[in-house]
Amino acid sequence: MSDHTDYDAIVLAGGAARRLGGADKPALSVGGRPLLDRVLAACADAAITVVVGPRRPVARPVVRALEDPPGGGPLAALDAGLRHITAPTVLVLSADLPFLNPATVRSLLAAATRPQRDGALLQDAEGRDQPLVAAYRAESLRRELALLRSEHGTLTGLPLRALSSELVLERVPDATSMASFDCDTWEDISAARARIREHGNVLDEWITAVKAELGIELDVDTAVLLDLARDAAHGVARPAAPLTTFLVGYTAGRQGRDVTELSRRAAELANRWAAEDADTGGAGGATGGEAKPAE
Repeated sequence: MSDHTDYDAIVLAGGAARRLGGADKPALSVGGRPLLDRVLAACADAAITVVVGPRRPVARPVVRALEDPPGGGPLAALDAGLRHITAPTVLVLSADLPFLNPATVRSLLAAATRPQRDGALLQDAEGRDQPLVAAYRAESLRRELALLRSEHGTLTGLPLRALSSELVLERVPDATSMASFDCDTWEDISAARARIREHGNVLDEWITAVKAELGIELDVDTAVLLDLARDAAHGVARPAAPLTTFLVGYTAGRQGRDVTELSRRAAELANRWAAEDADTGGAGGATGGEAKPAE
């Protein structure tokens, strides 16, 4: 979790999604979870999270807002969100970032508070600025939005660059090359769904999805649990693997204990079980399985 608990978040979840044929983009599923919920998970420690757009079910509490008029564009949506925040720093995100993660959020928040900066935005692998994956000083946003409204008479229809070009912003490279990936087309959605299922990603993504579905915050070391499952399957019996990992998770959740330590103890038990079986088999082989003579 981030150390920057003195920030609020605004997630822009409106827009017509024309390249998706008008589909409700934030509600589209990637890895079994709506895009909006995936973004909300990346900023779970925000003091206040405002979702600007039509009402949708979400996995955690948020403040709802809607730009006036609806469909007024990103600056109008940002202005609507700012009316509900109180923190000095505001994280601003689009609702279509399937691979955004807390580490990227922490980097943006740290960069946004550096001296002589109005904020920080993510820069993708091609060097393009991503003003909707960014953290800003709230005071700077309010000042520039007021100036733009005074100059144009409205914020409706104004592009984001009208705001970002007036701010002094730190550029934060996308270390993962995927945190800035957004889903504008069906091809993007398909690519994101395919990446979720890649061998190097699928287990972590699955565990994260299950925890979100069950509403738990338990830390899970996938490698430790897989090792435990292997030991239980080989040392006891194949069905022991899922049952043992379930009991470890259940104990950790109920008693607030460390999964790694519980897994170690269960693995040692499985190894002792296997050792006894080996010793028993060895003893039988050494004696030829002869029965003890009757007294």
